[in-house]
Amino acid sequence: VEQGFADSDYIVEREFRTQRQQHCPIEPHVTISWLDADARLVIRTSTQVPYHTRRQVAMILRIPVSRVHVIKPRIGGGFGGKQEMLLEDICGALTLATRRPVKIEFTREEEFYMARTRHPQILRMKMGVTRDGAVVASQLTVLATTGAYGSHSTTVQGNTGSKVLPLYRAPNMRFECHVVYTNNPVAGAFRGYGCPQGFFAQETLVDEIACHLGMDPLEFHRKNVIRLGDTDHLSAQLGEGKEGLPRLVRSCGLPQCMERAARAIGWSQKRKSLPNGHSHLRRGVGMACTMQGSGIAGVDWASAFLKMNEDGSFYLQVGASDVGGGADTVLAQIAAETLGVTLDKIIVTSGDTDITPFDVGAYASSTTIISGGAVKKAAGKVRAQVLELASKMLDAPVDKLDCANNEVFTTCVCRKAVTMTDLAMQAMYKEKLQIMDGASHFNTDSPPPFCATFAEVEVDTETGQVHVVHLATAVDPGTAINPMQAEGQVEGAVAQGLGYALTEELVLDAAGRPVNPNFLDYKMFSAEDMPKLTTILVETDEPLGPYGAKSISEVPINGPAPAIANAIFHAVGVRIRKLPIRPEDVLRALGAKRAANLEEEALLTP
Repeated sequence: VEQGFADSDYIVEREFRTQRQQHCPIEPHVTISWLDADARLVIRTSTQVPYHTRRQVAMILRIPVSRVHVIKPRIGGGFGGKQEMLLEDICGALTLATRRPVKIEFTREEEFYMARTRHPQILRMKMGVTRDGAVVASQLTVLATTGAYGSHSTTVQGNTGSKVLPLYRAPNMRFECHVVYTNNPVAGAFRGYGCPQGFFAQETLVDEIACHLGMDPLEFHRKNVIRLGDTDHLSAQLGEGKEGLPRLVRSCGLPQCMERAARAIGWSQKRKSLPNGHSHLRRGVGMACTMQGSGIAGVDWASAFLKMNEDGSFYLQVGASDVGGGADTVLAQIAAETLGVTLDKIIVTSGDTDITPFDVGAYASSTTIISGGAVKKAAGKVRAQVLELASKMLDAPVDKLDCANNEVFTTCVCRKAVTMTDLAMQAMYKEKLQIMDGASHFNTDSPPPFCATFAEVEVDTETGQVHVVHLATAVDPGTAINPMQAEGQVEGAVAQGLGYALTEELVLDAAGRPVNPNFLDYKMFSAEDMPKLTTILVETDEPLGPYGAKSISEVPINGPAPAIANAIFHAVGVRIRKLPIRPEDVLRALGAKRAANLEEEALLTP
C-alpha cells in the first residue's frame, strides 16, 4: 500500500468517530423455561438462533443436547441483538434446580444496560488518487471498544474492512483493527455488522476527495466502484469464502442504483443550484454507495424438509428464524414456486429444534439465500417425486410434464392434468407412498447486494438543526422474492440509519453507566419524524441464490449517515466527521468556518 500512496497524486487522511446505538426492538429479551412430561428442559425464547442456543445451554448446564428443546415463537424484532444467548442458560439452570417454570424478561432499562449495542469506533481512513480521479491506494485503521466482553469483537470489526474497502477498485489496500475491553455495556451484533461505521468514514472521505478534484461525486463513484466480474481479494485475505478464493461479483446493479436514485432526488439540477441565497435555511444533496454480503461464506448452512398431505398441500419444516423480516413467507414462496402450487398450500413450521431440521439462524443476511437455497433443493426433490407419480397417472413421460396452479399437466397439445389433491390421495392410499424429502445447503461465496443512497437536507444555520427532506434508496437484492417485504426491509433499515446519523446514541457516565436508558431520552426516528422516502429495487440475477435472490435487509442501513453528512457539506460547506450529527456539532463547525474566513480576510487586508 505504501507504493500505492507513493504513486498517488493526491492523498487525504481523516479521523472519524461513531457511537453506541441500541437495537430497541419492540419486544425486549424474554425467556420462559419449564420441564415437559418427560423431564426435558423446554425453553421458549426471543432468539434469532434456536439451534445455537440449544447447543450452548446443553454445554453450560452439562446435559445432553437431546434433553433440551428450544422454541422460537414469532418475536418482536432482533436486528442482531438476539443473535446471542443472554437469558436461556440462567432460566434453564433455575428450572433444573427448582423443577418449576421460570420466566426472565428484561425491562426496557435493562435492555439498554444488559443487552448489546453497536460497537463505537474511531476510524482513520486514508485514500490516494490520481489527478483524473482513479483510486490507487486505500487504508483503514479501526480502534473499537467491545465493552466488558469480547462479544463479536473481531468479527464485527473485520467486516468494517472486508465489506467496505472492496467497494472501490483500489489495487493497493491495507486494513488494520484493534479492539479493546472497557468497563462499559457490551457491544455485539447489530444490523450492518460493522459496515455503517466503515462506510461513514469511507463515503465521507470520498466525497471530500471528489470535491477537491472538482469532480461530481456521482462521476467519481461511476469511475471507481466495483463492477460485474470483479474479484474482492480482501475477503480471501481475511479468511472469508473458500480458502484461497476471493469473492467474485456475479451480479451487480450498482450502476443502475446510482442512476435511478440520482434521478429520484434530482441530483443533476440540485448539485448545480446555489444553496438558497441569503436565507438561514440552506439546502444540499449528498450521496453514498454501499455493499454488504449474503451469509457467511463457507460457514452458514441450513436444511429444510417437505412432505405432502392428502389434500395436496405441503408441510414445510425449516430451522430458519422469522424475526419480523418475513422469512416464513419468503421460504413458503420459494417452495410454492418450485412445486407449482399456490401459497396457501404451504404450511410453514419454523424455529423449533424438536420438529425442524438444523439452521444456523437469522443473521448475516443469510436466510433468503441460504435457508431459501435449502428449501428450493428440498422442493425440487419433492417435485421430482410428484412428477414421477403423475407420469404413471397421466401415462406421459416426466419430461413432458409441468406443475402450476395446484395441478400437474402435460405440455403436449393434447393436454391432460391431475390435481395435487388427487395425486396425493393416489400416493397415500393406492401407492402406499409418502411424498417427502429434505435437503441441506451452503455457499462457498457471499454475494454482495449493492445500494445507492441519496439525501436532500435542509440546514438551519442559526440553530444547526438538520432536517432530512428526502431520502432516495436504490438497492440491488438480486431477485426480490417478495417485493413488498423487500421494500419494507429497506425502509426499516433506512429508519435505523437515520437515527444512527442524527439522533441515536447510548450515552454513558464516567463509570460506564447509561444515562439515557429509555425511549424518552434515547431519541429514535418515529413515523412523524421520517422524511419523504423513495425506495427503488434494481433487480439482477444472482446465480448463487434461489431464483436469483441475494440479501437486502442490512445494506440500506449503511448509506444514510454518509449521504446526510455529504449533503450537509453541500448545503453549508462544513464537514462533520462524528456521529450522531447533532445541531451543536453543525453550529460549532459553522463557527469555526466563519472564524477561519475572518482570519483569512484579515490576512488579505492591506
